[in-house]
Amino acid sequence: MDGTADFALEEDGEGGARLSLSGSYLVSTIGPIDQDLFAIREQIGAIDLSQIEEIDTVGAYITCRLAAEHNADIVGANPSVQRILDAIDRTAAGAEMTPARVPVWERVPYALAEKVFAAKSGIFGVVGFFGQILLGFGALIRHPSTFPMKALVRQMELVGVSALPIIGLMSFLIGVVIAQQGAVQLEQFGAEALTVNLVGRITLRELGVLMTAIMVAGRSGSAFAAQIGTMKLTEEVDAMRTIGISPIEVLVIPRILACTFMMVLLGFYASIVAIVGGAVVGQVALGIPFFTFLERIQEVVPSYDLWVGMIKAPVFGLIVALAGCYHGMQVKGNSEEVGRRTTMAVVSAIFAVIVLDAFFAVFFSEVGWG
Repeated sequence: MDGTADFALEEDGEGGARLSLSGSYLVSTIGPIDQDLFAIREQIGAIDLSQIEEIDTVGAYITCRLAAEHNADIVGANPSVQRILDAIDRTAAGAEMTPARVPVWERVPYALAEKVFAAKSGIFGVVGFFGQILLGFGALIRHPSTFPMKALVRQMELVGVSALPIIGLMSFLIGVVIAQQGAVQLEQFGAEALTVNLVGRITLRELGVLMTAIMVAGRSGSAFAAQIGTMKLTEEVDAMRTIGISPIEVLVIPRILACTFMMVLLGFYASIVAIVGGAVVGQVALGIPFFTFLERIQEVVPSYDLWVGMIKAPVFGLIVALAGCYHGMQVKGNSEEVGRRTTMAVVSAIFAVIVLDAFFAVFFSEVGWG
């Protein structure tokens, strides 16, 4: 027994060539001839194992694979070799790698049922989370000295002050676009002066607050979810509970209050900057003096348009903060969950804001503030 593996290919007139394997077909010896065996291009009719001295599962697997590729018969195997070959043959995967696709009339209702069930679980989770927040507010009202004022101020800085540049730029450009596009359309009717009305009403009533809420959702809502989610993964939230600190009172409530309060200021700021952008277009493209444009705004825009925007702003801020904190607190398992929950927080917040904006539009029209 020399501990090597070898083979010989003999021409056989019946059914193809005859491949004779000899020596030790073990994982430690078969490497040098492995590629040579599978490089054989002649049609093999039979694989003779009568000269095999010893074989393991690797050698048996290669033998069975060769036989399958050439549709050859395995002959001459002694009982011990045959037992290994039979074991390898039984483990061959003959089943389909993917299950049969379910018909569409079964697949669609099943998928819909899963979505409905997941929505039910999500509603229960949100209601429970909101209840925890109410209990946290109650605890802080009973014990005002425990209120995390420093955390609130820090979150107000992050949500509000740090967002001023990007929200200001966005609002200014929105005002410019509204004024420019509105003037082009109104010019066809000789009513360019009504651009002032268009810019004032649409920014104070709708776009100023709505675009600010979307920006805050993408900027701060995602940050809330990622920060709290990471703390959940690193078990900091569990550690806070262990030492008797409520995560709702320390992490969630300051973020909710900061986002709710700062949305009012950011919404008003965005509306003013958008009007300034419209005034710049009025000065440059329409020949309306800058300060005349601003004075005209006061005359043509009803005061309730401002109040409509200011009423919507804190509601939008509350929705964004709730979505971010809720999804952050749901993180568990691994770091991939942080990214998934952050995405869900932004998408759900923006969706809820747009739905509520549509509701507010109908509501204020019904009460005469249309």
